[in-house]
Amino acid sequence: MIKSINIFLLLVCFLTSCIAQDSVQKPIQATNPKFTKTIERWISHSVPVISVEELNGKTEDYIILDCREREEYEISHIPTAQFLGYKKFDTSQMEAIPKDASIIVYCSIGYRSEKIGEQLNKLGYANVQNLYGSIFEWVNQGNEVVTPAKEVTKQVHGFNKSWSKWIDEEKAIRVY
Repeated sequence: MIKSINIFLLLVCFLTSCIAQDSVQKPIQATNPKFTKTIERWISHSVPVISVEELNGKTEDYIILDCREREEYEISHIPTAQFLGYKKFDTSQMEAIPKDASIIVYCSIGYRSEKIGEQLNKLGYANVQNLYGSIFEWVNQGNEVVTPAKEVTKQVHGFNKSWSKWIDEEKAIRVY
């Protein structure tokens, strides 16, 4: 009887371990391993991240906020994104957004959007996620960006010449 109980307990532990291992999420990475290293140097994961793959095809399920500067947004942005800004971020812009809304923030690589995400969390927004690799990874994975007139474009603002190297030239036209 004791032997049967021990075998049963071992089987339960084994199955529980297998289920737990399957549910462990693999770290999100950019398509370019060097870009992943750069992202990891700049973000602290103080705001949960969401991958481009997880967001792709579900943009209508989220309020997407562009945390870049106006000139970057006007070159192109993710199709459903609303401009929020970074340097002149004004919390009154958030008044119409419910505190329980599912929000995605992004910028060029994720640093500025993480900082805005931290501020949103302090304001009581509980469901904020930072798009891993932000707009650079979005276009590097072949997703469309649009102008304010909702026209699809290949242009992406690269922040500056140095940072724009993380935009895949075959997928987008760098502007800075």
